[in-house]
Amino acid sequence: MNDLSLFPSLAARLARPERIRLAKARVPVALLFDDVPGAEVDRDGSALVDILIEDGRFAALTPALPESGEETVALDGRHVWPLLIDAHAHLDKGHTIGRAPDSGGTHPGARAATTADRLAYWNADDLMRRMEFGLATADAHGVVAIRTHLDSHEGQADITWNAFAQARERWKGRVTLQAAGLVPLDAYRDDYGARLADIVAGHGGLLGGVTRASGGTHGSSLDDIDLLLDQLFALAKERELDVDLHVDEAAQADALPHVARATIRHGYEGRVTCGHCCSLSLLSEDELRERISLIADAGLSIITLPTVNMYLQDREAGRTPRWRGVTPMQELRAAGIPVAAAGDNCRDPFHAYGDHDMLDTWRQSVRILHLDHPYADATALAGPTPAGIMGIDAGTIGIGRSADLMILEAWSLDQVIARPHSDRVILRRGIFANRALPSYSMLADFQLA
Repeated sequence: MNDLSLFPSLAARLARPERIRLAKARVPVALLFDDVPGAEVDRDGSALVDILIEDGRFAALTPALPESGEETVALDGRHVWPLLIDAHAHLDKGHTIGRAPDSGGTHPGARAATTADRLAYWNADDLMRRMEFGLATADAHGVVAIRTHLDSHEGQADITWNAFAQARERWKGRVTLQAAGLVPLDAYRDDYGARLADIVAGHGGLLGGVTRASGGTHGSSLDDIDLLLDQLFALAKERELDVDLHVDEAAQADALPHVARATIRHGYEGRVTCGHCCSLSLLSEDELRERISLIADAGLSIITLPTVNMYLQDREAGRTPRWRGVTPMQELRAAGIPVAAAGDNCRDPFHAYGDHDMLDTWRQSVRILHLDHPYADATALAGPTPAGIMGIDAGTIGIGRSADLMILEAWSLDQVIARPHSDRVILRRGIFANRALPSYSMLADFQLA
């Protein structure tokens, strides 16, 4: 994957070191778990530090020092980031784009195409094969944790959750995996809701859903949405499950206030994540302020999926889209609401592209959401914020934490954003861990004749 010409001995020196210092590393302050008093901070908000690694963990962070007698890797101000986190993915759908019917790039078309593919192919072997491909790709790009949503329709849930459990065990220690059950909200109207909650609880997952009816679209009426949410929250509370929902993935939709009020009603503040929330961006300024106040009161976390929503939203044949379909992140963050960016779908009917690369997702998010001039703490969207949402110790560089990081051939954030960084160097537990991306030839028989 990487051309290591700029680090001719790096692979050998980091093959299994007990103690090594990364000298003059440039780390965005938002990605540092610990303060480093006295460190020089550049105009992008990145600190110049020395990072001491001992026995696979960060042992010390100091301002960049003059030459040291101990074993060092001189980085000369290159960017060093922790490995990143994808807090909203769909590993079970991934890499079906050459096999599923064509979706036309629309949300209804994607649902229909995914349903056809699921009914035809989603057995344990198929799911494991595609999940493994996705996880190997994420691993090669330096992703350390993923929360995936799993389609959990009746008749499918046991198969998919068992496959996920096998994948989670196989990848333990390399990629932390969480999962949330995904069904249309009206699945909680009958006895299957409790059955699904038991499946999710048995696998240590999150209870989830999408705020539309089966076969319906976001924004279409769910007259009993409050009752359905009460059912979902009651099931979650009985089993001590957190909640992660797909909400308002359309230009006009209004489920988010119902979710916020249900969260407050059930005392679930701080335990609910909402993905997409696209319709927020088309509210008036007064409406948006009121909505954000309610979101804050409910303690919701919000995840934006900009690459996928720009692909799906406002698509009509022969017409250029008129809006971006992304969440108003800057306003949410200004109100103190936890906000993360994530990758969502990868090479499936909901998004024909992507490569499970959170650095690439972050780079695109900055450009799409105007999180620059200044960059401030924009890097938090792929590190500490999703780590907080997932409740894991990752996404930052801090003393005592596992030395999982990436070294980039970049000296400023504009350089980080400008290139795809196929030459990034990855360390896991302080050990050189670059791996080749899996070849698409592994999926060659998925392609339609």
